[in-house]
This record gives sequence, structure tokens and C-alpha cells, in this order.
Amino acid sequence: MAVACLLTALFVLLPLQGMDGADGSVGQGGPGVADATHAKAEECEEPERSLKPSGADGPTVKDIKTRKDKPNKLVVGVDLNSYLWGFRNPSTGKLEGFDIDLVRAIAEDILGDPDKVIFRAVPTNQRVPAIQSGQVDMIVRSMTITCDRAKEVAFSTAYFRTGQQLLVPDGSKITGYDGSLQGKKLCSAAGSTALAELKKESHGADISTTVPNQLDCLVRLQLGQVDAVVTDSALAAGQAAQDPTVRLEGETFTEEYYGVAMHKDATDLVRRVNKVLEDYRKSGWQTSFKKWLADDLKDIDGPPSAKYVDD
Repeated sequence: MAVACLLTALFVLLPLQGMDGADGSVGQGGPGVADATHAKAEECEEPERSLKPSGADGPTVKDIKTRKDKPNKLVVGVDLNSYLWGFRNPSTGKLEGFDIDLVRAIAEDILGDPDKVIFRAVPTNQRVPAIQSGQVDMIVRSMTITCDRAKEVAFSTAYFRTGQQLLVPDGSKITGYDGSLQGKKLCSAAGSTALAELKKESHGADISTTVPNQLDCLVRLQLGQVDAVVTDSALAAGQAAQDPTVRLEGETFTEEYYGVAMHKDATDLVRRVNKVLEDYRKSGWQTSFKKWLADDLKDIDGPPSAKYVDD
């Protein structure tokens, strides 16, 4: 437990600045002219529907290639705290994980080189502000597509299916998202889907413990400060793999989809990423899944199908 807690703490304390040789300054991707919008909030039923794919270099893509501060570099907000998804390998110093593989595939398609990326570590509750302020061109950070978020940012088509689940220590009497949570202290990340669901129905649990980064919840669980963590099953599986003294408990109680988030006006970039995802689903997705996630997520048999707003 002590070793697992120490490793977790090291990941949590990584600085929030440019990674892989970046100088920490703000990247600014100029959004293109809007040619379509996602469904309005009151009409939103399937927020994972996105714009049809295109391999064209629109105004946003052209700006990424020619801007003066970061020419020909893709600036991407990622998570460095999620084992198997986005983390710095302590042995090699390199960023690795399922989300990182996707970032490199996007960079290779747009810029011709998978390494032409400036990584920005972005906390869970700063994902939308980072996009809106132009600090990043996109967020690839196990970000669930929701109707509320689709009012603020544009999403690609879904690249992963997951759901909320509980992570508990061995010996816990919690049986799932049910009455066994009565009086228990839960942890979730601020601005997360998990917290939104708990606010709808807490089953009598104390949900006051929130943190900027979801992995901070694992530290609190390891220290005995909370009784359970509520998060995406995909992220929780990575944490269970990282620390064998905790386990997933109960069934998932939501169905959610991860997407790449971009500026609302960068419709050409959204279409380009959707073109990358069309190709990625055919080969790269399975390769990355087998490398990082297949051992822990045995109920996933492939990527979700793309859905488009203009079908």
C-alpha cells in the first residue's frame, strides 16, 4: 500500500505546464468559421453525434501549421495522472497510455509527425476553460461527452464507451451504487460526470469530498480518508491495476462516451479529427486497447460506432 500510495503521489504532483520539451507558454489555435453547430441543449438527446469527417485543411488547421508562437505543433491538454490512459512512465520519462496514442495519431495525420505535440497537463475541472481560452487546441483526456459540455465545447465522435462505477478498498462492505453507500464518504473530481450523478442521487452518502484531479481520490482512499471513489469504470480499472489493494465494485450505473473536445468554432478541426477517428477505429484503436486496457476491461470488444449530426 505504501509503495502504491507513493507512486500515486508522484503522479499527482507533476507540474501543470508544457510537457515533452514545451516551454510552458500558452498555445493559441485559431478557430475556424463555424459551418454547423451541435444540437441545442433543449434538443440534445445524443450529444455524441458530431460533424461529418473531412481530411481538408480548414482555417483552424492552417493556423496550427503557421502560427508564430507554436508553428506546426499541436497543443493538447492531457491527463498525466491516469495510469494506462495518460501518464509519464517513470522508467523512460515518456508520456504513454491509450489517450496519448490517440493524440499521436491525430498529430501524425495533421502534421505528418506523431511527435509534433506540445502536451499540457490539465486538471479535470479546467478542461473546458483551457479550450475556451485557447490554451490548447484540443483536450484528449478521458472526457465524457455530455449535453451540458456540448454547450461550451465541440466534441469529436465517441472513441470509447464507459460508465460510472465505484472503487473501494479490499474488505469494504459497499456493494455498489445502492443503499450500502448510506453514511459512507465518497470522493469524486470537481466538474466530473461522477459528481453530477452523485448530486442527482447519493444514496445517503457524504459527497462533500471533491478534488481537482480524479487520481487525488485514489490517494484519499489509500489513506483511509474516504470509503469509496466514484469515477469512470475505465479510469477505475487503471487505478485497480496500479494498486492491488483496491477493487471495482458493483455494476456501472451510467453509459457514457469519451470524445476529443475542441473549440466550438473550430469546426474544420472537429471534422479533421473525426476523419482521423474513422481510420483509427479500423486498426490503431485495437492495437492501443490491447496494449493498455484489454487485461482490465474484458467487457469492451471494440470502439463505439461514429454518429453524425448531419446524417
